[in-house]
Amino acid sequence: MEIFNGFLDAIYGIFSSSGLNTLNWQNYVMIGVSIFLIYLAIKKQYEPLLLLPIAFGMLLVNLYPEIMAAPSTELVRMADKSDPAAAGHATQLINGVWYYENPTNGGLLYYLYQGVKLGIYPPLIFLGIGCMTDFGPLISNPKSLILGAAAQIGIFVTFTGAIFLGFSEPQSGAIAIIGGADGPTAIFVTTKLAPEMLGSIAIAAYSYMALVPIIQPPIMKALTTKKERAVVMEQLRPVSKLEKIIFPIIVVILISIFLPDAAPLVGMLMLGNLFKESGVVDRIAKAAQNELMNIITIFLGVTVGATAKGSTFLTFDTIKIIVLGLIAFSMGTAFGVLFGKLMYKFTGGKVNPLIGSAGVSAVPMAARVSQRVGQQENPGNFLLMHAMGPNVAGVIGSAVAAGVLLNVIPH
Repeated sequence: MEIFNGFLDAIYGIFSSSGLNTLNWQNYVMIGVSIFLIYLAIKKQYEPLLLLPIAFGMLLVNLYPEIMAAPSTELVRMADKSDPAAAGHATQLINGVWYYENPTNGGLLYYLYQGVKLGIYPPLIFLGIGCMTDFGPLISNPKSLILGAAAQIGIFVTFTGAIFLGFSEPQSGAIAIIGGADGPTAIFVTTKLAPEMLGSIAIAAYSYMALVPIIQPPIMKALTTKKERAVVMEQLRPVSKLEKIIFPIIVVILISIFLPDAAPLVGMLMLGNLFKESGVVDRIAKAAQNELMNIITIFLGVTVGATAKGSTFLTFDTIKIIVLGLIAFSMGTAFGVLFGKLMYKFTGGKVNPLIGSAGVSAVPMAARVSQRVGQQENPGNFLLMHAMGPNVAGVIGSAVAAGVLLNVIPH
């Protein structure tokens, strides 16, 4: 009989500590969402390098919430004040009984998450992006900066709209940065302004980045004519190696002086680009764009996904964040195209307005979308390199917009 009772106690203990007893309906909904995102990452290949680890981090934290638990301290009762078990621990006297403080470890992802919380991972991602980015199209056609800047207008319009809907200024700034279509920048800003919203904002930002080929074309076609979309642009001038070396140095000096809050992102972006263009540190450049980039991407994705617990993610505010993020991203695309139309007019039809949509910073996907939509109207049209100018300008522009928000919003 005792053996049977012991067996029942063991079964009950397993059940009471299992997810069947500890998880709620919100966790199960988020498990379903994470599986759907894994499907999109694998089957549809929507930004799989980021969407897959984010989705799996979301799955893990909703199956086992303790994986993101912070370290804590438990009180252990002592036999007496001289109990040797308390050696090296702080002690407390409570109701005439001595206890010692026994620190417990946090969950695995809690420690990896510190790189997000402390703002370390996003600049390191920018370092890798810099090593992989060619600023030649932007240097060859400086007017591309206008299109990259125009695409950031949606950020500031959405900021105003978020305040109108009842969000605080820091929360509104974090929501608005989704419009830059730059995941690391969105994470960097959110950890400083509204860390409690990180899961919702990161998932919205990366989802819209992944959906660029679906969201942008209808907006591009609605705002342009067939004639404008068919414009064939002149070949860009060659850019010298000296120009490519000087460019990142000048950019980081100017932006860091006027917007020091943007220095971590822009500085790492330009450092990575200088590694690439200098030609004297190939080993470092390859490490930054391969091994380091891959490791940080894993840590960043999994830990950001792990912030999406069912209890905090499934709220009405999350719905508002996702809707506002879509508006911000759509407006960024629209403003880029509209400024492209202005350049089309001012240059006498030499600029294809479609390249303005690439100013939203999703490199290089947004530039590829400009190329694809342009070729649908004119199969002989090659806009990719022209669109890369606004595209890399958008990367800089989103970092600058982040610096502006961090500078003007108290936090």
